[in-house]
Parts: sequence; structure tokens; C-alpha cells
Amino acid sequence: MKKIIYLFVALGALMIFSACKKTGGNINPLSSVDNLATGSYITLDTKQSLTLNLDFSNLAASKVGINITASPSGKAVDHVDVYVSQAATFDPTKWKKVKTVAYTGAGTQISVSGSELASSLGVSLASFSPGTSYNFYQRVFTTDGASYDVSNTGANAGSGIQTGPNYHAAFIFQAFIVCPFIGPVGGTYKVVRDDWADWNPGDFVQVTDGPGANVVNISKVYPGPSLGVISSPLLIMVDPATGAATVPKTTYGIYNPGGASNTAFAIGANSSTGAAGFVFSCTGYIGIQLAHTYGGSPQGTFTLILQKQ
Repeated sequence: MKKIIYLFVALGALMIFSACKKTGGNINPLSSVDNLATGSYITLDTKQSLTLNLDFSNLAASKVGINITASPSGKAVDHVDVYVSQAATFDPTKWKKVKTVAYTGAGTQISVSGSELASSLGVSLASFSPGTSYNFYQRVFTTDGASYDVSNTGANAGSGIQTGPNYHAAFIFQAFIVCPFIGPVGGTYKVVRDDWADWNPGDFVQVTDGPGANVVNISKVYPGPSLGVISSPLLIMVDPATGAATVPKTTYGIYNPGGASNTAFAIGANSSTGAAGFVFSCTGYIGIQLAHTYGGSPQGTFTLILQKQ
């Protein structure tokens, strides 16, 4: 019986070997990289950014964009279609086409203006607001008519083309609508939202400028004057180019000073960077998130939104 079993094993191995042997037109397509299909992808040119800004104060003419180069190992590129979606999605059915850009070689520029963005979404420029972001997707068309984008270029995690650190893929870039900061901005503001609850929506508070350029002082907001006294100024540092706000860690007040006093301090919601939100001077908007600590205990992150009157 063992001899018969051995015979079947030997015959089976011979059949498998014969099936895999390269003969004539019956070649295993995975036996050589030359037998695999070739795609195409675009790379981001050196020192260009994938996060860009549209200027709200001149939105119609303001532009964002990147310079791209087709990978030399892929198919030849003919043109690139640009799409947009406010939500981040790899589902092309949710994209709106913006424009077609001819590929002219290394360094081809992909740019989108505020007017083109509005047209592609079917909205007016007046419908946009600072602080919003949009995601632009590039679909590459090769000279043989094939097309490639984030939905069909392989895995988009880990070492995939889109996120793999060695590919420098430029299938996506993101743009923010920002409002360059121009002071002064001090004055009376209406409370739109105060999760820390020193104020109610509809209350009016005072905001002052400085000290120094591009600094906003909200010491008259926290602590609420009926609840505590100021320890140190609570300051918002504003990036003049974008209106992005940071709040350094500050022990800003003492609540219930006549009784069981509790010192409170705040920092921008991202404790490592102090990132807090935005101050848009062009619209009179202050929107920040602060991580408060009260009585020595962290209380969580709370949103404050003020609108200038």
C-alpha cells in the first residue's frame, strides 16, 4: 500500500511541475514583473505643500495649487482632471469636477481659484465662510486612455501609493478658506456659544487688543466678573497670514475668591501646540477651544464663540 501511495505522490508532483513550466503561450503571468500591468501616478514637486489657503477677503481671485510630475516608471500622462469635495472621501461619485489640466511635463501646475471652486459646487462666493476646508482630487489620464486616482491606485494605508512615504503621491491636496488677521479687533462682542458657561448666548462681552501685534485679550471674558477675579491676562496669539489662533497655558483667574477659592487655567485644546481655533478680523469672528483646569482638576475642552457687534 505504501508503494502505491508513494507512486501517486510522485505522479502528482510531476503534474504540478508540468503545469507550472513555461512553455509556449502557457506562461504563468506572475512569473515576471514584465507580465504585470503598468499604471501611472503623479508626484508632488519638492517643497510644495498639500495644505493651502484661499484668502476670504479676495476669494474670487485667490488661488491654491500644487506642481506635479508624472512618475517616470508609469504610463505617459496626457491630462489631469481636478475634482473637489468638502468631505474627505475616496468615493469618486461624491466628487464635483473643477477643471481639466493638460500635462506639459515635470512641474505641471494644478491650480484652482475661489471662483472655480464656487462654480464646480454650484454655489455663490457669498456662501463660503472662513475656517472651512475643501479636498481636491486629481484623476490622471494616460495617453492610452486609462485613468488613475485614489480609488484605483492600490491600498491607501501603510505603504500604499497614497500614504506610502516614498511615493510622494499628489492625488490629493487640501485647501482652507482663511482670513488674514488685521487689527485692531477690540470692541463689543456677542456670545454665540460658551460651553464653560460663564456667559449665556446673547450676552455681550468686551474684547481688547494686545499687548503686542496680532494678540487678542479675552481677560474680560474669563473669568466672568460675577464669578471670579483675573490672575493673568488670557491672551490669544493670532497668525496674521491665516487667522489661526493659539493660546499659551495661562493661570487666568480665581473663582469664588471670597470663599473656597479655586484657581483656573486654560490652554489651547491641543496641549502640545496650544492650537485653539481662529480669529477672523474680516468677519468679526472669534472661535476657540480651551482646555480648562479648575481646582487642580482638568475639566475637559470647551468651545467659546464670539461675534463682533
